[in-house]
Amino acid sequence: MKRDHAVLSRRTVLGGALVALLPLPEQAMAHGNAGPEGLLVLLLKGLYSPVVTGPDLGLSTVNLSDGSYSTTKIYPVLGLRGHPDENVALGDFYVQFDGDLCAYNIPGGTFSMRFSPVNDTAFVDDGFGGRYLVGTFDLTVLEATGSFRSLVGGHNHMVDKLHFLPPGDGSGGIDEYCFCFITRGHSDDEDD
Repeated sequence: MKRDHAVLSRRTVLGGALVALLPLPEQAMAHGNAGPEGLLVLLLKGLYSPVVTGPDLGLSTVNLSDGSYSTTKIYPVLGLRGHPDENVALGDFYVQFDGDLCAYNIPGGTFSMRFSPVNDTAFVDDGFGGRYLVGTFDLTVLEATGSFRSLVGGHNHMVDKLHFLPPGDGSGGIDEYCFCFITRGHSDDEDD
């Protein structure tokens, strides 16, 4: 007997799981329809390429043209109204592999972050001469522009599977697959 299996998008699965974890229905409603003021979930995906001359993102904490950054694409998962297609890249992610800074450039604004010195990661052999860095990273939002200004002081919990490709595969690169769970900072007039 042939069974039909429903194909669920990662937005549906992650969104449902996150809403299920929220304690009150009104909080689920607020976060489920989150914009820049609430939970933001982004997927970093694709091969990294070096940044030679980076764009000016209007952020003082990062200099994307200093030769220390690499870039890959950002895809929407949850929290960005007007971007329903999770299979279409909507922006660029920039990171220092030999540093602790990164930046996001997506419709509505930009923001920079600093990696915490403590993370929970391990290297795993891929069986083909490369290796994966798997685990989690925590970051703090340093500054933001546009509709993302409320993220300043917020937190990013990355769940990452970073593939360092084998040298003989032709690309010699790094392939990213990382979910970013970003929450906004608290302003002085907000209740905790």
